[in-house]
Amino acid sequence: MLSLKNINKSFTNGKEKNHVLKDIDITIEDGEFVSIMGHSGSGKSTLLNIIGLLDRQFLGEYMLNGIDTHTLDKKSFTNFRNKNVGWVFQNFKLIHNMTVADNVGLPLLYQGKSTREIREIVENTLNKVGILDKANELPKMLSGGQQQRVAIARAIVTNPNILIADEPTGALDSATTVEIMDVFKNLNVMGTTLIIVTHDVLVGGQADRMIKVLDGKIIGTNYEI
Repeated sequence: MLSLKNINKSFTNGKEKNHVLKDIDITIEDGEFVSIMGHSGSGKSTLLNIIGLLDRQFLGEYMLNGIDTHTLDKKSFTNFRNKNVGWVFQNFKLIHNMTVADNVGLPLLYQGKSTREIREIVENTLNKVGILDKANELPKMLSGGQQQRVAIARAIVTNPNILIADEPTGALDSATTVEIMDVFKNLNVMGTTLIIVTHDVLVGGQADRMIKVLDGKIIGTNYEI
């Protein structure tokens, strides 16, 4: 479970202070599928960076799996993030001179796992997202939807508690969006906590719960909007 209490975030530009997040309170249970929606500049990306442990410079309390993230030193914080959070981005962020299998296996290599372990885990993960047959191909040979499946596989290969997707269908056509959302929903059914940030109400509306952000504040859930 993750819990944010009274989260505030400001950026300073010269003498001006921009209060981006204002008194944010969110609880997300293990296994939930939550979407976060808001217009450009609403603060949703800043909120996502905090939830995804990319930004720890904020006021308030962030508890994840019973750990107060503010109590972790730099090394412990990085290890905690790598263990608990997987990220999927709109532009895939794949390494184009590495095969699909090598892209997916990279986080396991950083963990020091053996070549045999990596191969077995990567094959299982690629099979889970329906792209095992592309293991030895380069990303540039794949369609956008296939590349996003590779990115999802890389994000879940370490079996994180939370999968965070930042506009994961923004570069995809409508048919491919349906396919990728089915992959996400299947992972959620298998127990992965899923958080998607999107501006597309058709994508966000597929979540169990929608959180809407406006001017740095939470203005409601899908039950209230």
